[in-house]
Amino acid sequence: MLITNEEHSLKFQSAIGDTTGINLKVIMMKIRKISALILTLIIGVLPLFSCSSSSSDALADSDSEPDVRNTEIQEEGSETETDSAASSPASVVTAVEYGENTGTSATLTGLEPLPLVDFVTSDPDNTAGLSTEKISHSYGVAENETANDISVNNQAYFDNGNFKALTLDTKTEEKIVYLTFDVGYDNGYTGQILDTLKEKSVTAAFFCTVPEMESDPDSIARMITEGHIVGNHTKNHPSMDEISRAEMTAEIKAFDDYIRTNFGYSSPYFRFPKGEYSDCALELVGSLGYTSVFWSLAYADWDLDDQKGADYALKTVVDRIHPGAVILLHAVSPDNAAALGDIIDTVRSMGYEFRSLEDYNA
Repeated sequence: MLITNEEHSLKFQSAIGDTTGINLKVIMMKIRKISALILTLIIGVLPLFSCSSSSSDALADSDSEPDVRNTEIQEEGSETETDSAASSPASVVTAVEYGENTGTSATLTGLEPLPLVDFVTSDPDNTAGLSTEKISHSYGVAENETANDISVNNQAYFDNGNFKALTLDTKTEEKIVYLTFDVGYDNGYTGQILDTLKEKSVTAAFFCTVPEMESDPDSIARMITEGHIVGNHTKNHPSMDEISRAEMTAEIKAFDDYIRTNFGYSSPYFRFPKGEYSDCALELVGSLGYTSVFWSLAYADWDLDDQKGADYALKTVVDRIHPGAVILLHAVSPDNAAALGDIIDTVRSMGYEFRSLEDYNA
């Protein structure tokens, strides 16, 4: 949901209110000190010695009172330092973020650009010795509304290794599914897919690269403004297990910088290009705050030379559906675009609910 101007205004007013409270305390203390000095002067009828004594006492009080005032000032200073720290660049992503909706022309969404994240590569030389062996994601074919053991074991591996990764939602027994798309380039069907999702009130996740954002910015802006997730698929689509940890970070940051600057948006979801990864790469992506999103249901829909029609797409997805499924479809496929409405309707008729990745309880 977009952050409204009213919410920002309330936060701003709250911040101003806190600062005003601190300033009033300081002012009141100064008034009390001045009043004490004036009172001392009024008692000028006392003997000179007494007056001197009173002046000394007043000075003594004045010396002790600044301690209280200084405490207030120090507290105010501490708050300023805290505010300054809070405004420092973040080093990880933590949630889906939207810039303030001002209608600015600086971005294609009308959302204000977001501050950039200062990602830091942990253990750049992999001194922990995490495996760099290439793993090509596999998922198996689900049958009878039951996830394939390969997907079950993959999720167990991610969980047991404390990797931030999702291929199958095993946290719930509900009949829920997550719809995701890979958008390598626009083949003319992205708009049709978005139309269907809007008509069916389904939130999906789209994983794309920087070249896709550059070549089809209107579709990316529409995904964001219509409430879908746009996930990080790197800048240049490399095999992440074949590059250094610093290079992995650079690929991820280049994507995040671009979408923050040009669309006022960011999300903490990542998909490995080509589904190729390693333990080292998984850990690095997680250390930057991202959840790596794989899949437990897919088919060869990306092969444009072997499209088999909308009926085939519908039957394939429905036959392989299962609780907790992460569905991967490719937006370049005309079959997917034509069958999507029927896929959603049929899966729902089987008792399933489409949910956003934001609903996943990792």
